[in-house]
Amino acid sequence: MRENASASDLLAWYDANARVLPWRISPSDRAAGVRPDPYAVWLSEVMLQQTTVAAVKAYFTRFMLLWPTVEALAAAQDEDVMAEWAGLGYYARARNLLKCAREVSAMGGFPDTREGLQKLPGIGPYTSAAISAIAYDHAETVLDGNVERVMARLNAVLEPLPDSKETLRTHAASLTPQNRAGDYAQAVMDLGATVCTPRSPTCGLCPWRAACMAQAQSIAETLPRKTPKKPKPTRLGIAYIGRRADGAWLMERRPDKGLLGGMLGWPGAAWGEARIAAPPLEADWQALNEEARHTFTHFHLCLDVHIADLPQDTQVSGLIFVEKHAFKPTSLPTVMRKAFDLAHGAFNQG
Repeated sequence: MRENASASDLLAWYDANARVLPWRISPSDRAAGVRPDPYAVWLSEVMLQQTTVAAVKAYFTRFMLLWPTVEALAAAQDEDVMAEWAGLGYYARARNLLKCAREVSAMGGFPDTREGLQKLPGIGPYTSAAISAIAYDHAETVLDGNVERVMARLNAVLEPLPDSKETLRTHAASLTPQNRAGDYAQAVMDLGATVCTPRSPTCGLCPWRAACMAQAQSIAETLPRKTPKKPKPTRLGIAYIGRRADGAWLMERRPDKGLLGGMLGWPGAAWGEARIAAPPLEADWQALNEEARHTFTHFHLCLDVHIADLPQDTQVSGLIFVEKHAFKPTSLPTVMRKAFDLAHGAFNQG
């Protein structure tokens, strides 16, 4: 006879196997009365949106050193925060991070309810539930990709995502306990991340193995099913990378709204089906034989890279020169850094 899954079984597993993460309070510390910092929970959850734990750890640690409180982050310069965010992608998150920090600072602290949290910039249904559960121990249903996978397998849900999302949410809600809700939310995410993995799940280590319908039917690795995605289109563009005689770089500040909003980048033109971009100024632009390639959420991008040495007295309109001592390639969005790496090598060979 198949057993029923229970939150207590999962929590016992979590007490022994919880991941050690820089933003997390361990189960033993939490049991001893240590309370999570809502700021740290919020910051980590925003960083983790569409990003891996491995990628986020170093960013989170650096942000906490630079801005240890929400008030400190609220007072930070936009350019400094965007520069530290570079490489994490999805830059609208960084803009909303600052907006949210400033609202929370003005309010005197984070709301503790899912409804209150969801009114803040950049906080959607998943993030509000996660913060409310983890930071405040409210019994909210947390449903990320890991939890969806666990619930699909545990209940042998054959309907593909995204159509099955509400069914999976119902299953997740039925297991969410009133007590230790924060630990439970992290436990079910840990289970998906470390045991009930997308490929080759280690079912023998799972505390819910005896209750898992997919494991009983030997279909665990096939779930959750997903509706096939449409192929990503490819867009084309040009990056004009100019270096002044004193080593300053010709750059543009992208508009606040849109992809890479508010970030520094190389002058060019709108990305589309053809490379149509007049040079930003008259110079001896040389096209490289390589292109910078990057994949965004909805499309692939191929940037031709053109470089030029610019006279010291070059005049610009609508663009800026970033002085050599102030320029940090690591502060660029990933696609712009890829273009720079190609250009820098070519300049050094010239």
